[in-house]
Amino acid sequence: MLGWLAVTPAHALGAAEPGKEPVVDAGACLAASEAHDADKVITECNAVIDNGKAAKSDRINALIARASIFITRGETNRAIADYDIALQLDPALANIFNARGELHRKNGDRPKALADFAAALRLNPEHASARSNYHALALELERLGAQMAVAGRPSFNCATARRAVEKAICADPELANLDREIDASQARIVHAATRPAAIRALQREQDAFIARRNAAFGRPGYDLKRAMQDRLRRLNGADGR
Repeated sequence: MLGWLAVTPAHALGAAEPGKEPVVDAGACLAASEAHDADKVITECNAVIDNGKAAKSDRINALIARASIFITRGETNRAIADYDIALQLDPALANIFNARGELHRKNGDRPKALADFAAALRLNPEHASARSNYHALALELERLGAQMAVAGRPSFNCATARRAVEKAICADPELANLDREIDASQARIVHAATRPAAIRALQREQDAFIARRNAAFGRPGYDLKRAMQDRLRRLNGADGR
């Protein structure tokens, strides 16, 4: 929901307490927000936000409006700060939890984003955007966790490595990752092949690469990393990935 976040009418957030009329007219802030007039939003809404005697609902609306301006300007952290204050004023705003979560995710702070999506769902289990965001991020974190679990490990068991080239791969996390990616790409392409002859040809090509790698490693001018990168590019280019 990054962008202009709709400002909630004051009566939907809760009117001011009886007998306590707001000392600031928030109408100009709301009008500027509806008109998407960024400069006026900042000017008019600042006056409402900075006035501690303004009605809580008006301050929340002003914070939401100003946060929307910060989002359009790419000032994510300032928008998050406004959402922080809005949620301090009213911790039951599911939309704002979800919106703040999207900003945290944009900033790369996945744990905070997931916590905000979860908070939005606790407040409103039917919140479609928060539910979609939560599930998508949970899957992303699961995938990242799986990748981290094998990071720096090649496709073979280093404990049984005997060849010098295999030991070199095991000793270098970047080479180990390349080896694992080559193996995964080879497996994907073989799995996608339908004709037995094509599968045999793919396996012969991979066997030939490994044989060349084993024979050339250690010779003057041989660049193992470059050879592995070239092989990976060739494999990924075979199916357009």
